[in-house]
Amino acid sequence: MAALSILYLGPHSGTCLDRAHALRRCGHTVTHHDLRTLLPATPWVDRITWRLGGDWLAPRLLRPLAALLRTKKFDVCYVDGGEYVTPRVIALLRQHAERVINYNIDDPLGPRDGARFRAYRQSLPHYDLNAVVRTDNVAEGEALGARRMLRVYRSADERSHAARHLSAHDHLVWDCDVLFLGTWFPERGPFLKALIALGVPLTIQGPHWHKAREWPVLESHWRGGAIAGDDYAKAIQCARVNLGLLSRENRDLHTTRSLEIPALGALLCAERTSEHEAMYEEGAEALFWSNAEECAAMCRYALVDEKRRQSIAAAGHQRVMRNGHYNEMVLKTILEEAVRNV
Repeated sequence: MAALSILYLGPHSGTCLDRAHALRRCGHTVTHHDLRTLLPATPWVDRITWRLGGDWLAPRLLRPLAALLRTKKFDVCYVDGGEYVTPRVIALLRQHAERVINYNIDDPLGPRDGARFRAYRQSLPHYDLNAVVRTDNVAEGEALGARRMLRVYRSADERSHAARHLSAHDHLVWDCDVLFLGTWFPERGPFLKALIALGVPLTIQGPHWHKAREWPVLESHWRGGAIAGDDYAKAIQCARVNLGLLSRENRDLHTTRSLEIPALGALLCAERTSEHEAMYEEGAEALFWSNAEECAAMCRYALVDEKRRQSIAAAGHQRVMRNGHYNEMVLKTILEEAVRNV
């Protein structure tokens, strides 16, 4: 497609920043702003967003956002997430962009995040396109008046999730048998405690695990908090088995880890779902399980045969590339749909 001028609204971090970079690699001109930086730098802003909704704060964005954009014009305004983007904010954005679209990898129409996405729900009918990663969100968005809904899979990043060269020091720091890399959620504590009881040589990496009721058991398996960048990639590469856990309240059938782990050439051992089964051939490209006992069995299956473990990991890497579950391909699909005349 032809190169576009894109106003990109989203955090300067994480997978959002990856997507902004991917758009540039696709040849587009990207102006990237984080609406959160236009609000006061206080934790109360985030608390209000989660407890009352970002629509309470959106009026404070209008003047600084108008000053930031001034006379600038764009082909597309791409909103990543949209916690603070109300219909009034979209009306302002339309003065500067021919199309205003949204891509949300969370579950903005589900129960987990409370009031966080009130502004998103109010604005659904005002976007030219809403891209989501859950089939359920398509019908839910249409019921709230959305003009056009597009369902896509999440994606790994061509650069951030490319395998790193690993030094002897990297192996010393990051090597482990079975790794769960992710945030604590209430349902995850009992599951990982059960794996430990079943003899799985488990390492846990991620934030908030001290909140778990199972912390006395989990603490000795916890290696540290959140990691990103090279550390994130190396931790996954150095784990012989990487667990893919889902969030029940987030209605996950796959997560970004479902793509990032194979993209890094590592072995994915994830909960069996319809989407995971569509993405990878079970037993040949990834390992799946339905409960802690089966997960423990799959971990043992992988750990006792190094050649087999490496073969499954390599096949999973080839599959994720064939599937095209990478940022550049997914964003190309979204933009082509956004500029298509309907």
